[in-house]
Amino acid sequence: MYDQEFYAKYQQGSIQSAQVVVPMIINLIQPKSVIDVGCGVGTWLSAFENCGVNDYLGVDGEYVDEEMLMIPQAKYQAVNLEKPIHLNREFDLVMSLEVAEHLPANKAEEFVKTLTGLGPVIMFSAAIPYQGGTGHVNEQWPEYWQDYFHQYGYVVFDGIRAKIWHDKAVEPWYRQNILLYLREDCIDRYPEVKKEVEGKQSSPLALVHPETYLYNITNLA
Repeated sequence: MYDQEFYAKYQQGSIQSAQVVVPMIINLIQPKSVIDVGCGVGTWLSAFENCGVNDYLGVDGEYVDEEMLMIPQAKYQAVNLEKPIHLNREFDLVMSLEVAEHLPANKAEEFVKTLTGLGPVIMFSAAIPYQGGTGHVNEQWPEYWQDYFHQYGYVVFDGIRAKIWHDKAVEPWYRQNILLYLREDCIDRYPEVKKEVEGKQSSPLALVHPETYLYNITNLA
């Protein structure tokens, strides 16, 4: 399912998206270490490396062609994403972008548990209903995932989407779906996030980007 053609199709858009978003995340979180759960060929991790973050790890399934990796093979680990991942360490930032929808619904809570066990801040993006895509078996609105994160003591921060909503260098699914989840007892570590959280009124998490809407309407017509 996830062959060379699949990754090549999305690689350039992923590279351009990461070049925009990663500096924003570094400004907010200032991570010294990053793990990408469902990293594909490591596009986003390579962007972090280009910004000076050298302590990182990418994990994904054995279906990834390691010859296509954009990161050193020593920084990649093949795992089964449907099973818990135990690495005996935490990372400053955990990422999982457009991955959770590929896992069965009965694995959703376990996947969130895995993410929360890897670090205090999670950059998370998952396909909404009818977003469409290869191998999507559990497309859900953000509140579905928010409930699971809340069970593990994480609160949502929606401070990225407004900054990238109109930026065509970023793929529309990232503009539509990227959220941060922070462990509640750690928010004071991130003054830029805390400042935005305290000054921001609550807004709906479930959003549909116009480009996603128009693409789906056109293809369903």
